[in-house]
Amino acid sequence: MVDLTDLLADLAAESAQLDALVAPLPAADWARPTPAPGWSIGHQIAHLAWTDHVAWLAATDPDAFYATVISAPDPTRMVDAGAEEFLAPPQELLHRWRTGRSALADALGAVPAGEKLPWYGTRMSATSMATARIMETWAHGEDVAETLGVVRPDSERLRHVAHLGVRTLGHGFAAHGRAAPTTPVRVELVGPGDDMWSWGPADAADRVSGPARDFCLLVTQRRHRADLALVATGPVADEWLDVAQAFAGPPGVGREPAGGEGVRA
Repeated sequence: MVDLTDLLADLAAESAQLDALVAPLPAADWARPTPAPGWSIGHQIAHLAWTDHVAWLAATDPDAFYATVISAPDPTRMVDAGAEEFLAPPQELLHRWRTGRSALADALGAVPAGEKLPWYGTRMSATSMATARIMETWAHGEDVAETLGVVRPDSERLRHVAHLGVRTLGHGFAAHGRAAPTTPVRVELVGPGDDMWSWGPADAADRVSGPARDFCLLVTQRRHRADLALVATGPVADEWLDVAQAFAGPPGVGREPAGGEGVRA
């Protein structure tokens, strides 16, 4: 099992990488549109700041967290509304994001072992919440990097994103109104250092294999499966690649093949 302290260190590193990408940008670049329809670079960072805030509420004041859900005028627009609420001039937004993610790390580190935190449609341990924050920071960082024409180097932190992608297999099916499969799936991915990462029974008939980065792009819905070097063997594995979703909530719209419309997750 991954240690929470290590996870929080990786979350800080993932956030710092994105911070270094956006902090030097002139104010005009923060308004540049990203692959997520209607979202600028500023919206991407505001979304992370908002999600860090509601995760902090979940860890420190569950009643206040639930109140934000109940009081939402339109639950289907909660993500967009959160990004709009936290949007601010670049330096103010950077300060908000930095202080918020630091407060969240402190809060998650103080969660008693075994305690579950409320979240959208589920409950999560502090380690799962930290893993989810790494996933989201990486995914939205990809949107920003793509907008700026930057190719970020892959790191071992991708393993957390891939792990969450595997763990949410059943959620992907359920989010699309399909029964969660009981058939085991073997996942074998090649990490940044050419090492093999694997999950599931070694003798499973259904299998997914390919580059770890491609799998992470798929489960965060940043690329269409047709544009990725992933191989699915067996009907369950093949269907999974059509519905994979590592983030909570309803299904995203995904991407069209070869760089079509984006998704807000």
